[in-house]
Amino acid sequence: MVAVSIAGRFWEKVEKTPTCWLWTGAVNGNGYGNFNESGRYVGAHRVAYELVIGPIPADLTLDHLCRVRLCVNPSHLEPVTNGDNVRRGMSVPALNARKTHCKRGHPFDARNTYRRPDGSRQCRACRRIGVPA
Repeated sequence: MVAVSIAGRFWEKVEKTPTCWLWTGAVNGNGYGNFNESGRYVGAHRVAYELVIGPIPADLTLDHLCRVRLCVNPSHLEPVTNGDNVRRGMSVPALNARKTHCKRGHPFDARNTYRRPDGSRQCRACRRIGVPA
């Protein structure tokens, strides 16, 4: 019986397209590839990055620059802080954080932005005239 290396098992589950390298193996509940590495499941994109590039710094996570969760192409992955990864994402807080103007068109700039105690922001112009956020 011939033992197959972890790398061999891994790469047989990757379909390389002209852009993304798509994981064809198991997928977790969030849509990311899952790879069984010595009895524990790890993100397939993390395995690809470590096989091709090297270790991921302990305090960083990988951001999928292509936004394709099944992509394991290391050139599409960037180690970033968790905060940066969340801000770059498509969640409601991330989308709101990227807004440059309030819904009435006033700019979110240093003079016109009020920071609430919870960290959220409000347009000062709208706040002055009593318009709800």
